[in-house]
Amino acid sequence: MHQDDWVSGIELGMELEALPTPVLCLDAGAVQRNIERMTALCRQHGKQWRPHIKGHRCPQIMALLRAAGCSGVTCATLREAQYAAAVGIRDILIANQMALNKLPRLARLRHVADVILTLDDEQQLLAAEQAARGEGVRLRAIVEVDIGMHRAGTRPEDAVTLAERIAQARHLELVGIMGYEGHLLDVPDPDEKRTRIRDALDILAHVRDAFQRRGLRCDIVSAGGTGSCEHTVTHPVVTELQAGGLVMMDVYYRHACQVHRFDYALTVRTSIVSRPAPDRAIIDAGRKTHDVSLQPPEFLDAPAGIRVLALNAEHGILALSAPATDLRVGQRLAFVPGYSDFTTMLHRCFVAHDGKRVVGFWPIGPR
Repeated sequence: MHQDDWVSGIELGMELEALPTPVLCLDAGAVQRNIERMTALCRQHGKQWRPHIKGHRCPQIMALLRAAGCSGVTCATLREAQYAAAVGIRDILIANQMALNKLPRLARLRHVADVILTLDDEQQLLAAEQAARGEGVRLRAIVEVDIGMHRAGTRPEDAVTLAERIAQARHLELVGIMGYEGHLLDVPDPDEKRTRIRDALDILAHVRDAFQRRGLRCDIVSAGGTGSCEHTVTHPVVTELQAGGLVMMDVYYRHACQVHRFDYALTVRTSIVSRPAPDRAIIDAGRKTHDVSLQPPEFLDAPAGIRVLALNAEHGILALSAPATDLRVGQRLAFVPGYSDFTTMLHRCFVAHDGKRVVGFWPIGPR
């Protein structure tokens, strides 16, 4: 698809205030600062960083991550992993289980990338072994352990049995474990959050110890999302963090998860297109532009008194109170999305800028 189909009417060097709206923007400098801060945090605590790319799926960002020395990337889907491999990433963790009929495609991917498969069930194991044998490859595998989120992951007491089966498979290579403390990201009390994350990760430590007692390989202990990274990075059992949303940041991570170390890089720029009442304004950014289901957006460099009342397909309805009642038709607003993942999936390109002008068009890869 031609660039103009993504960002019609936008040119390099164009001032941000001149951009046609609505438009998804990314501050390239803020992205770089966030990468540098996370790299330094991991280095301070002796951890590797394998950032999740599911939020941005962007080759330019992946290139910056690779240049910063990241050990590899984390993906949510096989398609994301194929895309990462196509842009030159070799070390790829797929931190989800997948439909069994996709495993032959995963095995073929092993010819161009050293992918890591996540398993929590014996049927997955058998299907993965068959797919790898059919392709003549050997796949690295880790066991996902449920550490309290109660989504995917084997029970801790069953992890050793599954790991032993992986270790016995001829075309699979056991390399470690992973867990996700995602149920604790928005615990409001900081001390309670720290304690509960530590306790959840202690489960991984017990599983790691059980592996070692049985002579099972456990080089990788992978965990940590953006909303928990500042606590997870301090736990001694963790070898690598998957946190990736911090590259862009959003309102959910900053306010609900209390992560203040990183800068807002992702914004949506919108225009007021109607003022039907003194306490109401209409913007041209609706549900096809951003998502508010997890957290409302935060308006930047705008007067207080703006609240998202509702979203339609192409309209955003704002409730206004003083001093925002003076907003006028044609005025532009910039806001940070409530949750970046749910917003970037609605777009095909970031308009990258330096704070003043457009510096590039960074495509967003497959959903």
